[in-house]
Amino acid sequence: MKTFEDLRHLVEDEFNNLDLPKQPNNLYAPIKYALTQGGKRMRPVLTLMACNIFSDNIEPAIKPALGLEIFHNFTLLHDDIMDCSDLRRGHPTVHSKWNNNIAILAGDAMAFVAMQYVAAAPQNVAQQVCDIFNRTALEVCEGQQFDMDFETSNNVHEKDYINMIRLKTAVLPAACLKIGALIGGANEEQAQHLYNLGINIGLAFQLQDDYLDVFSTPDVLGKPIGGDIVENKKTFLLIKTLGKLDVIQRNDLLKYLADKTVERYEKVSYVTDIYSRMKVADDCSKKIEKYFAAAYNELSAIDVDNSRLEMLRAFMDKIANRKK
Repeated sequence: MKTFEDLRHLVEDEFNNLDLPKQPNNLYAPIKYALTQGGKRMRPVLTLMACNIFSDNIEPAIKPALGLEIFHNFTLLHDDIMDCSDLRRGHPTVHSKWNNNIAILAGDAMAFVAMQYVAAAPQNVAQQVCDIFNRTALEVCEGQQFDMDFETSNNVHEKDYINMIRLKTAVLPAACLKIGALIGGANEEQAQHLYNLGINIGLAFQLQDDYLDVFSTPDVLGKPIGGDIVENKKTFLLIKTLGKLDVIQRNDLLKYLADKTVERYEKVSYVTDIYSRMKVADDCSKKIEKYFAAAYNELSAIDVDNSRLEMLRAFMDKIANRKK
């Protein structure tokens, strides 16, 4: 079986040698640029990893794996436009390097290129793979809209937030695992176990982000803590806290968070203190543990030789123990 690094290097080489048309240059150059600015390549690696669990031949899964990563990068490109972000992975975003119109059209084209690559799945599973991809793509859009809606709402409940991060964050890695498994020859039951595993890992991953942004340190995280607090993002910690406060306390906190005149350090310190008093760090940790436990249960239900699950298990262990 391939190692994680084998798969990551394979994916990186494929993107460095991606065969895209040269003209019109202002359409394809931004796409090439967006796809070669780094990234963990987690989604295509998961696709190939899942395929490798059931088959020693991962070649049929390479193009669909690339398609899933192209789609992911398309969503990032459009997210950057919506968020007015100037940097992505330390490099200028496509819209800041070119302009908004070019970036929008390049993103549109990326979505169709992604569909072409995903549709290159083996004929016996191509329809099923395309159905999963199309459903997932729509769900990611739904998640993004919910996230945007939450920006202007002060009445977001925990279940709403979990559903939003399931759609925005978890369904794509889950689809990668299921698509890879089906291409590798898994039956529907086995593939669904991997899909469920991906959903639970995705939920846990996002909740870890919420937690680490507040309760890590700048040295460990590699950036200032409290970014979500400063940006007044609806995170699990904030939603859980608001649910524990009385009406007056709740309104006072919301007013404070919306006040752009408060210094960053003061705001982060003040809100973190409230989180600590409300013990929402414990609530978040328990939720993370719950989703990881569910993911490991799904892994245990996959009926293959244990040795073929070692790489996925090691990947899950790494995610479960991450500090940044």
